Amino acid sequence: MQDAATEIQLRDEEGDIRSDFLHAVSHALETEDAARVRALTLDLHEGDLADLIQVLRPDERAALIATLGDDFNVESLPELDEPVRDQVLEDMPPEQVAEALQQLESDEAVYLLEDLDRQEQEDILSKLPYFERIALQRSLEYPEDSAGRIMQTDLIAVPPFWSVGQTIDYMRVADDLPDRFYEIFVVDPAYHLIGCVALNRILRSKRPTTIESITDVDVHPVPVESDQEEVARQFERYNLTSAPVIDEDKRLVGVITADDVVEVVQEEASEDILAMGGVGGESVSDTVWETTRLRFSWLLANLATAILASIVISFFEATIEQMVALAVLMPIVASMGGNAGTQTMTVAVRALATHDLGPANAFRVISREAAVGLLNGILFAVLMAAIAYFWFGSGELGLVIGLAMIVNLFAAALAGILIPLGLEALDLDPAVASSVFVTTVTDVVGFFAFLGLAALWLA
Repeated sequence: MQDAATEIQLRDEEGDIRSDFLHAVSHALETEDAARVRALTLDLHEGDLADLIQVLRPDERAALIATLGDDFNVESLPELDEPVRDQVLEDMPPEQVAEALQQLESDEAVYLLEDLDRQEQEDILSKLPYFERIALQRSLEYPEDSAGRIMQTDLIAVPPFWSVGQTIDYMRVADDLPDRFYEIFVVDPAYHLIGCVALNRILRSKRPTTIESITDVDVHPVPVESDQEEVARQFERYNLTSAPVIDEDKRLVGVITADDVVEVVQEEASEDILAMGGVGGESVSDTVWETTRLRFSWLLANLATAILASIVISFFEATIEQMVALAVLMPIVASMGGNAGTQTMTVAVRALATHDLGPANAFRVISREAAVGLLNGILFAVLMAAIAYFWFGSGELGLVIGLAMIVNLFAAALAGILIPLGLEALDLDPAVASSVFVTTVTDVVGFFAFLGLAALWLA
């Protein structure tokens, strides 16, 4: 928090919005105390303002933006979660949104527009100057999650025959330069990329030096339709701070910077984590109905797998009736298998996402996971056999649960690695579908192994 409202701290020691600050803003909005609202929020950094908007009620968000009016910091809009951002944009008139887009970098402007429906996009774009409208429309035509969607179209490109002095003079007087940049790009008359020159090289070179003589031609351009995950890997692989984006004709069309990649990494990591939990695309800002709708389909799939496991149990109803201890112990076998399978699946899905797992090393990784599953199965078999013996006084029951533990942990390890690999081979997202299949395998194999062995051995 800055000078305007130093009497109330914005964040607590954990970095969260303080409840007393939130209450002060809410009360000021409720009582229509515009002066108080502006005193509390006007000097907030865009990231802090975005966090505040996130925790306000929908009606309070609209009131806050209306109260701030032209002083509303539009740079906070790209920091908002998608549901909140869309709701805020809907509350803003198209003229205000269009004015906000002109203040943002081109990639941030595209980020705001891409999730709106076609009619809303057209209403907003129609309020923009011609050249800005055309540039944004072209970016929106690129595939979602591609380099074209996250690139900035504001960049500096110069011909190779310019001198360092000409380049510096140009950068001093040009009106359309990006707010921040780290290098300039060198292009031929057809705008084909030749190379780039870091700003530090320009500053260290004498004015008569030609740009061509200090151009670095060892660049790593990104095709405009490349997936954003591949872009992030390229930045990591080559330790880039920025990368030029080229179209299919090798012409320079934009630039991606490190801050764009940081957002991609965070977005992809969050997406994978949510997908593995069956809540992909969900946000804490979603309504009750939206959250229920998103979760229902995966819960329905889990219900189907649970029924399948129950059917397996029903085959051994008579065996369970003869020995009640089986009903006590069988959840342990299924639970251990489920946890072991989840561990392997998590490692496999992450390795596939980062390209650390592929055809070249798949067999080695499968063998390793199988060995780990077998070894853990043996260790926990010994432990559970001892527990079953002292609990129920039956050595045979201990032997049965021990063998079942070995079978299920081994099967869980194989399922945890083979299912993600299989889904990847079918061009399906392993993060989305793996958990349901792995859980099904571990439940079915666990119950079948334990109850089947009990029916053979203890009958």
